[in-house]
Amino acid sequence: MTMHPSLKNAARIKVERNVLKRFERVDQLKEEGRWKDGDRGFGLPKTKPE
Repeated sequence: MTMHPSLKNAARIKVERNVLKRFERVDQLKEEGRWKDGDRGFGLPKTKPE
């Protein structure tokens, strides 16, 4: 079965995400020096994607 033409175009579009997953936010906080070992992963401060 072939893919519908409208779905083929949607797969090519690369949209920049405006929400990070928790592990991505922790990694970004570590790079900025705002994360200490032993901190909890709840209630993280807001971060903007790169």
